[in-house]
Amino acid sequence: MGIIVEDRETVGAPDGGWGWIVLLGSFVVTGFSYAFPKAISVYFKELMKDFGCGYSDTAWISSIILAMLYGSGPISSIMVNKFGCRPVMLVGGLLASGGMIIASVTTNIIQLYLTAGVITGLGLALNFQPSLIMLGSYFDKRRPLANGLAAAGSPVFLSVLSPLGQLLLNHYGWRGGFLITGGLLLNCCACGAIMRPLKCKERKAIACSQELKDMLPPEAGQENNVCENNNDKKPSKKKLLDFSVLADLGLIIYIIAKFIVVLGLFVPTILLVNYAKDQGVPDHDAAFLLSIIGFIDIFARPTCGIVAGLKWIRPKMPYFFSLALLFNGLTDVCSATSTDYKGLVIFCVFFGLSYGMVGALQFEVLMGIVGKSGFSSALGLVLLIEAVAVLIGPPSAGYLVDKYKNYELIFYMAGGELITAGIFLALASFFFIRRKKHKDTQQKHLGDVNLFGILIGQPSSQSSTARSPDVTLRKRQNSAFSSITV
Repeated sequence: MGIIVEDRETVGAPDGGWGWIVLLGSFVVTGFSYAFPKAISVYFKELMKDFGCGYSDTAWISSIILAMLYGSGPISSIMVNKFGCRPVMLVGGLLASGGMIIASVTTNIIQLYLTAGVITGLGLALNFQPSLIMLGSYFDKRRPLANGLAAAGSPVFLSVLSPLGQLLLNHYGWRGGFLITGGLLLNCCACGAIMRPLKCKERKAIACSQELKDMLPPEAGQENNVCENNNDKKPSKKKLLDFSVLADLGLIIYIIAKFIVVLGLFVPTILLVNYAKDQGVPDHDAAFLLSIIGFIDIFARPTCGIVAGLKWIRPKMPYFFSLALLFNGLTDVCSATSTDYKGLVIFCVFFGLSYGMVGALQFEVLMGIVGKSGFSSALGLVLLIEAVAVLIGPPSAGYLVDKYKNYELIFYMAGGELITAGIFLALASFFFIRRKKHKDTQQKHLGDVNLFGILIGQPSSQSSTARSPDVTLRKRQNSAFSSITV
């Protein structure tokens, strides 16, 4: 009587179907997660007046939200692996909304850090990472396009939330604006509800039948018994957070580059509105600058996703990402002396284009490095490292403005960091990743030669000590083959 072995595995990525609904949910979640920390900057002037604080103090609000978005990555990974994406996103939507509602009744800047910063940031983190995981599960061949479309949520929401925040500020004050924004964040719960997990299919196989064991020689029969005993064992549990992904050199290079990137990537957008207002630009026109960035970004991200999916671009994704980082850094540096509104508009156009390229490529590069199986743990660890950088970048830029009253410094600082990251990623990918792939190809070729030698009965070119296990294996194979043919 044979032993029936049952196995359950997730079906392959459908690359469509319900995946388009999942893409829509990811679009909304990405929009809130990335646009909200920047759009909240329209309230900073009023907060400075009410709480008597400076630029660096208010910049901490956006930094804490982004730090929670990144730093809660491992917590989100553990919860997703334990409970699944949908329940985690529902809880995250409630936290994000509740944080802003409580923030509307705060009386000092510290309470604002805890509510709008920590609680809302944690809620956004519990939505953002699961949405990316679900998107990677539903798309494979069309994954670059899907990532580009989902990433377009950030500029779309930035274009809407920034002028909407200014409108709410003019009519209801910052407290009323926070309260209404808290209601809008409840849409994250609706996005979590549509994240339907892929169905699993069962595989049944008949293995280790008694007749087969009677036909095999003792050695092979013993090995079959080992297989039978192993089938009786319980399946190994999935790790809640897999640190083994850090053994990949490509991931280490990516983490270092992203740490440098995050130091300066968000600085211009967080301080841009206040900079424009200090130059005498009217409040509505200053808030509209973020809308310009968002509008250009809307078209940049999907277009970049389509280009990244081309068969001659996709294998060279790290270099394409490096080009985007260099473009963004040079935009900051070249626009450091812009003071009039026309110059700021030109800066926003080029910044939106380069920022869209970075946003569309960053997670596609990570998926290409670790694959779908390790993406959840790798994303959590990457976001944790980036959380440290995001706590340093915007507050340090605000400190420079408070001390020197010169906005040029922050553009040079941010641009220099992006340029450094782009050069580092390109050189590291060329000298280390390429060399590693070449070495792996040589080892694979040597292994194929040795295997061919074993199959034809010729000895390997290796030493006798290294050859002895192969000789034993061939003897067992010859013995098994002769007993079956007889």
